[in-house]
Amino acid sequence: MHRRKKRPLSSDQKWLVTFSDLVTLILVFFILLFSMSQIDNVKFRALAQSLQNREIFEYNQSVIPFEYMESSTVKNVGENQNKSSELQDEQKFSPSTELTPKENNVIASTQGESDSLDQILVEVRQYLDEADLTDVIVANRDDRGVVLVLQEQVLFDTGEAILLPQAYPFLSKIGNLLSGIPNYVKIEGHTDNRPITTYRYPSNWELSTARASSVIRYFTSEHNVDPRRFIAVGYGDTRPIVSNTNPNNLQKNRRVEIVISDPASKEVID
Repeated sequence: MHRRKKRPLSSDQKWLVTFSDLVTLILVFFILLFSMSQIDNVKFRALAQSLQNREIFEYNQSVIPFEYMESSTVKNVGENQNKSSELQDEQKFSPSTELTPKENNVIASTQGESDSLDQILVEVRQYLDEADLTDVIVANRDDRGVVLVLQEQVLFDTGEAILLPQAYPFLSKIGNLLSGIPNYVKIEGHTDNRPITTYRYPSNWELSTARASSVIRYFTSEHNVDPRRFIAVGYGDTRPIVSNTNPNNLQKNRRVEIVISDPASKEVID
C-alpha cells in the first residue's frame, strides 16, 4: 500500500501555521490563568466569617472609612502592645523591682556563704603565719572557693601516698574548719612530670589519686566529717603551676590542693 504524500501548503494556506501557533499560545495562557486563580479555602472562609460579623457595619456604613478605621485601630493596638512590652522590660530590669522572699533568701544565703569563705581564708592565713608554714603552704581565693596548696614535703615522702606524722597538726586544723561548715570539699592530687612505675603506683595518675584519698581518709576518720562532702581527684602531671625545668619547680608541682568549694561556683560536686 502506497502512502499518500502530503501536498505542501499553498501560499494562500501558510497563514494557518501562524494561526494555529497563536491559538495554542492563547490556550496555554488561559490554562495558566485558571491554574493561578484557584481559591484559597482558608482565606475564603476567613473572608466569609468577617462579612458575617455584624459589628463591621455598625460602626461605619461605608467601606472606605471602615478600612481606614481598621488600619488606624490596628496601628493603635500595635502601639499599645509595644508600650506594654517596653513597660514589662523596664519592670523586669529596673533596679527597684521587688524580689520574692525566696529570691531574697537565695541572695542572702549566697552572700553569707561568700562572707564565710572570706572568714575561713583569713583564719587559715593567720594560722599559717603563726605556725611559720607560709613557705610550704599557700592559701588563696579563686572562683572555685578557698584553695589551700600543700607542698609534698609537708605531707608525703617522695613517691609515697602515706601521710607523714608532721602533717597531722595542720590537717587537724583544716579538719576542724571543715567540720563547722557545710561546703563541699575537693581534694586534688598533683605530681611533676617524672614517670613513676611501681607495683603500687604504675603511673602518676595512681599516685596523685592515692594522695588525695589519703587526705580525705584523715578528715573522715579523725574529724568525723561526712564523706559525701568530699571528692578525690588525681590530675597526675597534667596541671603544673610552673614548668618542670629544675628541681625547685618540680617540688612546687608535687602538691595537694584542698578546695573549699564556693556554693556559687560553676563547678558543682554531686
